[in-house]
Amino acid sequence: MAITPISEPSSPAAAPGAAPWHARHAVWQLGFRPFYLLAALFAAVSIPLWLASHAGLLQGGLHVGLGWHMHEMVFGFALAVIVGFLYTAGRNWTGLPTPHGAPLMALAGLWLAGRMAMLCLNGPLAPMAALVDWLFLPLATYPLYRVLRRSGNTRNLFLVGLLALLALANGLYHAAALGWLSLSLFLPVQAAILIIVLIESVIGARVIPMFTRNGAPGSTPVASPKRALMAVGCMALASIAWLAGAPAWATAPLALAASAMSLANLLAWQPRRTLRVPLLWILHLSYAWIGIGFALLALASWQLLPASAAFHALTVGSMAGLIIGMMTRTTLGHTGRALKAGRAEAGMYWLVQLGALARLLAAVGPTPSVLPSLWAAGLCWSLAFALYVLVYAPYLWRARVDGREG
Repeated sequence: MAITPISEPSSPAAAPGAAPWHARHAVWQLGFRPFYLLAALFAAVSIPLWLASHAGLLQGGLHVGLGWHMHEMVFGFALAVIVGFLYTAGRNWTGLPTPHGAPLMALAGLWLAGRMAMLCLNGPLAPMAALVDWLFLPLATYPLYRVLRRSGNTRNLFLVGLLALLALANGLYHAAALGWLSLSLFLPVQAAILIIVLIESVIGARVIPMFTRNGAPGSTPVASPKRALMAVGCMALASIAWLAGAPAWATAPLALAASAMSLANLLAWQPRRTLRVPLLWILHLSYAWIGIGFALLALASWQLLPASAAFHALTVGSMAGLIIGMMTRTTLGHTGRALKAGRAEAGMYWLVQLGALARLLAAVGPTPSVLPSLWAAGLCWSLAFALYVLVYAPYLWRARVDGREG
């Protein structure tokens, strides 16, 4: 199954005078602009904040515990990028406008309010913080659902269902954090990670072979919808088994099957052809972390490794890798620039991947290596996203260089 490329915006520009000047600013013209910028800024500062708290260096009224770290990396950072990406892709899939101008400003403001609420509000105000944070995803999902339904684009409606499951997971997290539900905070966060991995797998299986064919000379990647569907099915079953606490004899084979099927997908896409094309190898390498993550999940179900090894492989290796790869690619394409990565982009990609290796070492390495590995992983992560902000903020803030709207 092919996906419409998201590098060619198609909706018409807003009529002059239809919105105030600040809403017509370039940054409010398409979802990727504010959400990529906010997510990258948040990513660059949040991990150092968490590490400072973890080391006992953080003073004051900020509430930056392990629960905050888990929640914000998934329901804060990752969801902002997903919403920005889907608004951008959704406009191309349907030819209809997704939120822009004042509605996009309001959604970005709500996301930012959620981050501030989760950071600062505690005690009697904690339910208010939870509500402010939770509201973002349902309100952001509805416009996407509306354009998909209006255009008859039913093949992508499954994304709305997965976003609804993410909203449910976020609600369960808050209910558990507030003591309203007897549930480990790890469970809804892990559920959200696995749902996002399913989104990555579906979108990746559609676009990575196409991008490879178009961008790697001499490549002939084979995209098999049947194999991709089998991989997603195995991932879904393995995820359900893990979350349900199924015994290892059930969970491990499903996780290994998911790993094998995803890696089989990757091999058919000819990753070796992309080694000289950073915009491509980052996608292939990050997709490989999905297979690694599910293999580690099988080992975790046998209690041979901590579960954090599997989930950090899926988040730092796969999720962050695909995020930085797609953030750079879609920003270049949708600001009218050439789809070519330079030294800055390669630096971002390597930093994220080195951070993934360091975080994996922190999870499985000897005790003396844990803290240095954590700090190394955090440094790589923060530098990668700070570099994105430094290089790409002007692209996101200014109008397209080719004069088109978007």
